Amino acid sequence: MVTFGAGLLSTFSPNYLTLVVLRGLVGFGLGGSSVFLSWFLEFIPASNRGMWMVVFSTFWTFGSIFEATLAWIVMPRLNWRWVLAFSAVPSFALLILYGVAPESPRYLCMKGNTSDALRILEKIASVNQTKLPPGVLVSGRSNDKDEESAPSENTAPLLPSLSKSTTQSKSGFSSFFMLFSSKLIRTTLLLWVLFFGDSFSYYGIILLTSKLSSGQSTCFPSLQSNINPQDDGLYLNAFITSMAELPGLLLSAILVDRVGRKQSMAIMFGLAFIFLTPLLIRQPAVLTTCLLFGARMNAMGTFTVASIYSPELYPTSVRTTGAGVASAIGRIGGMVCPLVAVGLVNECHQTAAVALFLVAIVVSIVCIQLFPYDTKGRELSDTS
Repeated sequence: MVTFGAGLLSTFSPNYLTLVVLRGLVGFGLGGSSVFLSWFLEFIPASNRGMWMVVFSTFWTFGSIFEATLAWIVMPRLNWRWVLAFSAVPSFALLILYGVAPESPRYLCMKGNTSDALRILEKIASVNQTKLPPGVLVSGRSNDKDEESAPSENTAPLLPSLSKSTTQSKSGFSSFFMLFSSKLIRTTLLLWVLFFGDSFSYYGIILLTSKLSSGQSTCFPSLQSNINPQDDGLYLNAFITSMAELPGLLLSAILVDRVGRKQSMAIMFGLAFIFLTPLLIRQPAVLTTCLLFGARMNAMGTFTVASIYSPELYPTSVRTTGAGVASAIGRIGGMVCPLVAVGLVNECHQTAAVALFLVAIVVSIVCIQLFPYDTKGRELSDTS
C-alpha cells in the first residue's frame, strides 16, 4: 500500500523535494519485500528448494528489465511522470493478489492455528491431485485447543520438524534480540558481513558500469561513449546490462541444489573476482564492458543464493526477522558503495575502486566458509 500510494502520488510531484520524499517512501514500502522470500520458502520441499527459490528470484531481474523497457518506450514519447505512473501499476496488481495468497501453514502452526493450517495443506494436496499423509498436525504448543485430532496409531506430525518442543513464535523486538542468542549470533554476524560485502560489490559493479560506459568520466577518454541522457540509448544500455543478470540466475539455479549454497556462492564470487581483476588497470572499452557484464552476472548469482540461504539458516520463529535485518545491513553496503564507485572513479582512481570491490569479495568468501553448515537438502528448522 505504501509503495503503490507513494509511487502514484510521486507522478504529481510539484517540485523536486516532494519527488525525493515520495520516492523515499516507495523504497520504505519495498523494504517489506524480504517477507516474500521467507513466505515462499515455507511452501517448497527441501529436495529442490534451491532451484525453485532461484526461479522465484528471477522475477526481480524481470522487473528490472521491464522497468528499463518501460523507460525506453515511454520517456522519448511522453515524460517521466508517465513512467512513474505506469511503474505503480504492478504494486496495485500485487495488492489485489494478496487476497488470494495463502498464509504459510508453518507460520500458522507456530501460532497454534492448526485448523487454518490444515485447510491450506488440504488445498495444496488437492491442487497436486494427492492426499495428505496420515498423521496429526501439531502446533508445538502443549495446551493448544485448536489442534486437529487424529487416531492414536497415526502420531507422526504432518510437518515433520514441528514438535512439542517447538517454541512459540516471537514478535516485535523479542525476535530481533533472539538473533543474538548464543546459538544464532555467529550466523547473524556472518550474514551481516556477507550481505554488506555482496551488496557493496553488486551495486559497485552496476555503478562502475555506468561510470565507465556513460561518457561521464574525463579520466579515460577512450572509454567514453556517445550516449546522451536525453535519447533512448541510455535506456537501451540499462536494458542490456539488466540482461546480464539472467545468465547469473541460470548458473545459480544449476549450482544451488548440486553443490550446495555455500560452495555456489564461493564459486560465483570467485568468478566475479576473476572478471574484475583485469580492471585494476585501464582496458579497452569493449573488453571493459564484457568484463563488467561477466562480473555483474556472477554478482547477481551470489546475491540470489545469499537471499535463499539466509532465511534457511533461521528457525521459523525469527526467520523473516533474521533475513530482513541481514538484507537491511546489505542496503547499507549499497548506500556506501556510490561514495566509492562514483567518488573514486570521478577522481580518476579506478584501480583503488576496483581493489576495494575485490577486497569485499574476498572477505565475503571467507565468511561463507565460516558458516556452520550448508542447508542443501535440509528441512527447515522451527527452533534454534
